[in-house]
Amino acid sequence: MFANVLVEIKSKKVDKTFTYKIPDKLINEVCVGSLVTIPFGKRELEGYVLKILDSCDIEDIKEIKGLKKNEIVLNEEMIELGYFLQEKTLCSLSCSIQSMLPKALKAKKGVNIKKKYISYLIRTKKDEHLSKPNQIAILNLFENNREVKLKDAEEISASGVKTLIKNGYLEIIKKEVNRFNLKESMYSNEKTLTIEQENALKKIRQFYNKKTTILLHGVTGSGKTLVYIEAIKDVLKNNKTALVLVPEISLTPQLIDRFNSYFKGSIAVLHSHLSEGEKYDEWRKINEGKVSIVIGARSAIFAPLKNIGLIILDEAHSLSYKQENNPKYHALDIAKKRSEIWNCPVILGSATPDLNSMSRALKKVYEYIYMGKRAQNAKLPNITIVDMANEAKCSHTILSRDLEYKIIERLNNHEQVILLLNRRGHSTYISCSNCGYVYKCPNCDITLTYHKTKNTLRCHYCGYTKFFNTKKCPKCLENSLNYLGLGTEKLEEYLEEVFPTAKIKRMDTDTTKNKGDYDEVINEFAEFKYDILVGTQMVSKGLDFPKVTLVGIINADASLNIPDYKSNEQSFSLLSQASGRAGRNSSSGEVIIQSYMPLHPILNFVKNNDYKSFFNYEMKLRKTLKYPPYYFLIQIKLKSRDYEYLVKEITKVKKYLERNCDKKTIILGPATSNPFLVNKVYSFEILIKYRYDEKIKECLKDLDVLYQTDSKVTLDIDLSY
Repeated sequence: MFANVLVEIKSKKVDKTFTYKIPDKLINEVCVGSLVTIPFGKRELEGYVLKILDSCDIEDIKEIKGLKKNEIVLNEEMIELGYFLQEKTLCSLSCSIQSMLPKALKAKKGVNIKKKYISYLIRTKKDEHLSKPNQIAILNLFENNREVKLKDAEEISASGVKTLIKNGYLEIIKKEVNRFNLKESMYSNEKTLTIEQENALKKIRQFYNKKTTILLHGVTGSGKTLVYIEAIKDVLKNNKTALVLVPEISLTPQLIDRFNSYFKGSIAVLHSHLSEGEKYDEWRKINEGKVSIVIGARSAIFAPLKNIGLIILDEAHSLSYKQENNPKYHALDIAKKRSEIWNCPVILGSATPDLNSMSRALKKVYEYIYMGKRAQNAKLPNITIVDMANEAKCSHTILSRDLEYKIIERLNNHEQVILLLNRRGHSTYISCSNCGYVYKCPNCDITLTYHKTKNTLRCHYCGYTKFFNTKKCPKCLENSLNYLGLGTEKLEEYLEEVFPTAKIKRMDTDTTKNKGDYDEVINEFAEFKYDILVGTQMVSKGLDFPKVTLVGIINADASLNIPDYKSNEQSFSLLSQASGRAGRNSSSGEVIIQSYMPLHPILNFVKNNDYKSFFNYEMKLRKTLKYPPYYFLIQIKLKSRDYEYLVKEITKVKKYLERNCDKKTIILGPATSNPFLVNKVYSFEILIKYRYDEKIKECLKDLDVLYQTDSKVTLDIDLSY
């Protein structure tokens, strides 16, 4: 017997399987999906068995050396997804396979996460003629227990345990345990469906056992989650499984708590804040069929669930579903492929659907369901736009007078406030008013952000950190440094001065680095331990706090000024989602949006909760400027530490594309990327716009091959830009 093995090397130079003989001692153990060790040149590597062969014509063929894991790492569907991902993103097959697996199962030496066991004692002898008190006390632990944890017995007397084991009274047994266990749900699930929710569920039921994509467009607070739950109940009754994705880790605690109240014991969780051991345990639970529902972030789309009956992408508009590193997949593409394999529907839930999804729904490519009313008779919040140019004249540059007054009003009424500022740190940059010096990252073309709590200057691109311990400019030595720009740290500091009696909590990536931090912040705010929650975009969507009646958006202009064709769409989504956190219960909600561009059309669409007008406005722009959904986009980046060589090579790439692409294809650039320099690597990019170009995929593959042997540059092709 022989096996085709994919080695661990991600390079496209060896992007193929290699054939090895299966030794007689492993003939009954090695199968498709096994992780094996193999000789490769002078090295010993690891690889995945993708195919078993009965015969092979190769002479002097090498043998597989051994099994790395005594379990099947890849199933047939995952191998199919690996080939799909390779074709979709132009990455290597090894890269696509590795991206699906937890670290414990990746083919890489030195990673060895073992199963976790706990030792228990069982009583094997009933004779109780013992005189020593410590031994009697240990045996008394078994009065109401069949098994006792070894460590509990050893707390009474370790020597007593040894003696009882030696004399045959007790025996040690080991049981495998999970490193991750869901907490008991505190959520009350006694809710009835509204008429809109019932109608939505009826329509979804028409597409069970069908390869369909459904856009569930429901305003914030309309109760999309309850529709998901009822649909999953249907799926489980038919002995099928369900996969639920959320874009942010911060959304998982509340969602998991709610799902756990309905489906206790049936849920596995996958996201980046689990330890590697916990991911391994959860993955194995899924692979062994011990759970029927998986909830997680983007990478959970690869969970080895079998017999899938429903796939849900909540907040489906989010950019977080797109993987920025290779392989550059979008979770929706993988969801559709799995929908095709299992013949099941994909539900895209959103209050602000992305333009591509909505245009497909209007063309009947997707099924469309709309829920326009909030559940529990709650009303959409009243939204006010404040002109910060006028406020600045009165020295109100952080909080407007209106927002400050509204916060005081909520504090007096014992209600809660969420303030959104989508920029972490204290100050965006520090500059000298005397000579103009600005602290910049030595590795990147970017200013350093000041983080006051740790007194450091940090680059948010390469991670460079510098301890900041001076008040004088390092260039002119004058005491004239200015802390410019506003981040969540500075906002928190300002609030503590203005509202000294208020309990304030900050939620951003700096305060939620450690395991369990998300859960702690969300649970404590839900329990009303804090009055004001300050945060970045992670507080803007999917969270449900009944006592929040006011949302303040501190700098609405930041996302509108990003040089990207999606900036209007992302701004509308962020501001609408953040506004939707207010007044989700019976209390009415208010939203204050602070802006220096109060007449901007996007802000007024948000103010009027007018998705339809926003959609029509933005689609006209996209059509005129030839952007998606009217055109496909491909971004090509070339990176190098050698600037002169990079300029020469990006010019070659442009000429190559002009020669080989269809004449109607639009090729823009080359232009410098933003930022141009990251970690001492320069970057240029070319943007391709096309509608119908049958040669484009082969053209890019050939371009990829041209640069596989060039050690001076890195070619990065993003097909779903």
